[in-house]
Amino acid sequence: MPAQVQAAVDRLTGAVKQFSLAQRTLALIGVAVLVLGAFALSTWMSRPTMSPLFTGLSGADASAVVDQLTADGVQYQLADGGSTVLVPDTALYDQRIKLAAAGLPTNADGGGYSLLDEMPMTSSEFQQQTTYQRALEGELARTIGAIDGVESATVKLALPEDSVFVSEKADPTASVFVRTRPGTSLSVDQVQAIVHLVSAGIDGMKPTDVAVVDSTGEVLSAVGTGTTGGVGGQQASDYEARVAASVQALLDRVVGPGKSAVTVTAEVDQSQTDRTTEEFAATPDTPPLASSTTTETYEGGAASGAAGVLGPDNIQVPGGDGTNGSGSYESTTEDRTNAINKTTERVQQGPGAIERQSVAVVLDEKAAAPIDLAELRDTIAAAAGVDAERGDTVAVQAVPFDTAQAEAAGEALAAADAAAKAAEQRSLIQQAAIGAVVLALLLAIAIAMTRRSRRSRRTAIDLGELQPVLDDDARLALEGLPEDALPELPAGPLPTEPDPVARKRAEITALADEQPEEVADLLRGWLGTATPSGRR
Repeated sequence: MPAQVQAAVDRLTGAVKQFSLAQRTLALIGVAVLVLGAFALSTWMSRPTMSPLFTGLSGADASAVVDQLTADGVQYQLADGGSTVLVPDTALYDQRIKLAAAGLPTNADGGGYSLLDEMPMTSSEFQQQTTYQRALEGELARTIGAIDGVESATVKLALPEDSVFVSEKADPTASVFVRTRPGTSLSVDQVQAIVHLVSAGIDGMKPTDVAVVDSTGEVLSAVGTGTTGGVGGQQASDYEARVAASVQALLDRVVGPGKSAVTVTAEVDQSQTDRTTEEFAATPDTPPLASSTTTETYEGGAASGAAGVLGPDNIQVPGGDGTNGSGSYESTTEDRTNAINKTTERVQQGPGAIERQSVAVVLDEKAAAPIDLAELRDTIAAAAGVDAERGDTVAVQAVPFDTAQAEAAGEALAAADAAAKAAEQRSLIQQAAIGAVVLALLLAIAIAMTRRSRRSRRTAIDLGELQPVLDDDARLALEGLPEDALPELPAGPLPTEPDPVARKRAEITALADEQPEEVADLLRGWLGTATPSGRR
């Protein structure tokens, strides 16, 4: 081992041996904290960056992918309830290629338009049509599966064949099977989005021709009736909430917040109406569109041998032998096509019309004392859009409110806020105390190490045997002199300022107290280099 390293090790060992029990404990704690911090930092820095290998996997595909990764010895993590698999960046593309070669995941492609890439040139028209339909189904299923809350989807299309008989053409229909994620359910808006997504993707398909069924067997949208599952109730609830919010906002400004309660009940018409009306009106001042007149005229003399003319009841009329008639005939026929106005009106009315609504308002008796309830009722009716002809009603009543629960809830909230603030303060104090203790320990360790390093910064020198400064004859001559033979120094005046010699002596004394070993080494060096002739 080199001398410098050995000297450093010796100094460190000596400094540690000079520690007291408390200093050693603090040093051990500090070393443990440093080691744990270094270990945590190295672990965090050495942890690989994870990236998603596949997302939106089904349970079977996720299990197969995890088994393949385990067999290959690749580290992985699961996220999003097991539907997302994360792997290190270094193995992302390699594992994706290996899993694709193994046919995993099975529903990653889902058919789609990629089926058309594999179609041979010798395929028949039936194969082409079937493959195209499968591609449409796969693309629609993939798109529906991207909706939030949908785990997987299956789409089946019923596309009628083209026919030369236009009047006999049938409309296409579709059925959608949806599997939702555990603990989630599709809202009405999401079901309508699925219906319109499928109907808009198929030429000639109506939204009412799409059926949606979930994994529990509940029909979310039926063919012919459209979206079910409480659409009417949702419309009524939305209308009631909107009207109640507007009336409540008005009352909060009049009587103050918390001094009123509003309830709105609405009846919504769920029928769907398609009405066609045609009206015809004649216009006499308008010339006719077409007019034609036909006249027939016959003229001739009396015929001989006429039998006469018979009167009523086949009785011969006197003098009516027919010999005196002119024998003429005339007939006129007029055909006119008048201009008539025609108005055709087609009205398609969907569900959602309000048939009747009722508004009930309850006010606090104290807050409603200076208010005229009749005028307030008219104001509420105007704000809620009440129609008396439709049968709408408005009821306003002033009653004393029970504020005990509100006060108890307020006190509980105040107590909870105070407890939360106290807990937060205690946590801050604890963290500050722990930080102060750790900082104090680190400072104590640093100060102790600094002091020890200062005291240990010296090099051991072998001085050998110390030689006396005086020889034997001089020492014996000094020892034989009487005490009174030494001259006495005269007493000098007391200095008015600090004596420089005393100051130097004090500094040397302090230096000897702080660094006794260094001072001793210095004195040994002086004594070793001095000679009897060089006494001072």
